[in-house]
Amino acid sequence: MGIIARFRDIMEANFNALLDRAEDPEKMIDQYLRDLEEDLAKVKAETASVMAEETKAKRALDECIAEITKMQSYAERAVIAGNDQDAVQFLTKKTQLEDKKTGLQQAYDLAAGNAAKMRQMHDKLCEDMSSMRSRRDAIKAKIQVAKTQEKLNKLGASIEGAKGTITAFERMEAKANKMLDEANAMAELNKKSATGDVTDLMDKYENAPSAAIEDELAALKARLGK
Repeated sequence: MGIIARFRDIMEANFNALLDRAEDPEKMIDQYLRDLEEDLAKVKAETASVMAEETKAKRALDECIAEITKMQSYAERAVIAGNDQDAVQFLTKKTQLEDKKTGLQQAYDLAAGNAAKMRQMHDKLCEDMSSMRSRRDAIKAKIQVAKTQEKLNKLGASIEGAKGTITAFERMEAKANKMLDEANAMAELNKKSATGDVTDLMDKYENAPSAAIEDELAALKARLGK
């Protein structure tokens, strides 16, 4: 059956290969399982049909056996009643039924064998589907972890890029601090310079020579002709 072959192909490790070729494994795994569940429903229907054939064949065989038993019983009654001719007819019918029984037995054996095989395949497919559902959950979990890791990798790359921006920002901040410190230092120096000039000028007048010294200096310059 094509359905059985399809199950077998997927279960024999081709499932992972199919997912490897899929653009979106998470969506494809659900699609594969939906397809297989549809196939399993067909297998169920086919199995039910084969089992019905087995039941029908068994019923026909049982009815034939019952008729054989009945003909045997009537033949015995006819002999007891002394009606050998009737007994012969019942035994003749019994022989015909026994020939029929041989064919019915063969039909039943074949139907029973087919039903057993179908039930076995059906049960195996049900087990495989259960296994694949579990694998689906595991695969989806791995896919989610992989997506999360991918996001973390991108975030990590963004952070690395941001580090360069932060470093440049810190350099500009340090440069601004240096400029401010230099400006403050210059202002302090200018302040001290201005204060020093006034102070020196004040000291010049505060330490001016006395009037007597000045008179003596004038007399000295007169004598020297200066």
